[in-house]
Amino acid sequence: MVDDVLAGTRRTQQRIRLLPARVVVYLLLAGCLFADLGYRQVWAKLVAGLRGLPLRTPTGSALRQARQRLGPAPLRALFDLLRGPAATSAVAQVWWRGLLPVVIDGTTLTIADSPANLRRYVKHRGNNGGAGYPTLRLSALLACGTRSVLDAVFDPITTGELAQAQRLARSLRAGMLLLADRNYAAADLITTLTATGTDLLIRCKTGRKLPLIRRCHDGSWLSVIGSQRIRVVEARISITTTGGSHTGDYRLITTLLDAHRYPAAELARLYHQRWEIETAYLELKSTILGGRVLRARTPDGIDQEIHALLIVYQLLRTAMVDATDSQPGLDPDRASFTTALHATRDQIVHAAGVIADTVTDLVGAIGERILANLLPDRRIRTKTRMIKRSNSKYQARGPNIDRRTYKATTSIDVLTDEP
Repeated sequence: MVDDVLAGTRRTQQRIRLLPARVVVYLLLAGCLFADLGYRQVWAKLVAGLRGLPLRTPTGSALRQARQRLGPAPLRALFDLLRGPAATSAVAQVWWRGLLPVVIDGTTLTIADSPANLRRYVKHRGNNGGAGYPTLRLSALLACGTRSVLDAVFDPITTGELAQAQRLARSLRAGMLLLADRNYAAADLITTLTATGTDLLIRCKTGRKLPLIRRCHDGSWLSVIGSQRIRVVEARISITTTGGSHTGDYRLITTLLDAHRYPAAELARLYHQRWEIETAYLELKSTILGGRVLRARTPDGIDQEIHALLIVYQLLRTAMVDATDSQPGLDPDRASFTTALHATRDQIVHAAGVIADTVTDLVGAIGERILANLLPDRRIRTKTRMIKRSNSKYQARGPNIDRRTYKATTSIDVLTDEP
């Protein structure tokens, strides 16, 4: 696949160098696996298991020039080949009533504070003088059941999530059910999203004025946003754990108008899967990057590095699904992302199986490690978004319920009062 994208983007080297284009792609991908190391140290990891071979060690300057020669196009093309929902036999765990739940949301990444980056990216402004590093906004479209990436875009922080969502609509299809938070309940965006044939389940502000057209038997009611007919589900969700209780009112809007086929209470329970993308961003920003600033000091380098990060994430997710699929009925949620990441790092260092002279094993050493360290059944998420950086002056936001609490009960009551 790497050779194909290099040929397709015309980045195959014209002459044999110390660092052929294919090796530079491997270097960029390995750089995401070892985010705490510089590229010379990453190179040492790549060749650690190749003792006895006549290897030469490139200088830091040679590695930088090789990355610049390669450019971002091959990494973009490779991500485009790999993105999409993971193939899995776990239909009951991944699909809902014949629909594939997917989720969209945005996050921010910090990048190196260099003159070249500052010509494209800006720093957050604030009352205390602003952030120390420039930032970018990344928006992704994920499959909820496997957390595989369907599509992703990134821009300077000045570009909003709604503008990015308009572009991500290119990857929506009929048969999908898109979950999103209140920010995405804009009439123009809803029109764009529904034009793709996908169905929507989006949280909406409880104070928004929506006309009542007809009340459904399950307490939901039909309304309209712009020219789009919708169904409104209002629910009161209570979570009780050994650490305390929290109750909140939710208003959801959906294009699934048939209340008999898609009951309101089930839609309210399904909406909880919107948090899968927050878990995915935690895996990207904390588990892989360790909260670090991206290395690249130029916009083209940022393009390279983010696509390499998305590729590595997608490959790990694919390996995890391949492993769980080897045991029928096993939920992909049981696979540990941290286990997959560490197993992959070990495979790189040991250079095990680098000679492809045997039949491909979809489980392999990484999958065996995953299956040997399965997680318990998924616990319900009992806390909203938290600040992940240890040096942040801000405290956690949301109801103060202990994330370590294992026992949790949830009740969902669909509200039937007139809006």
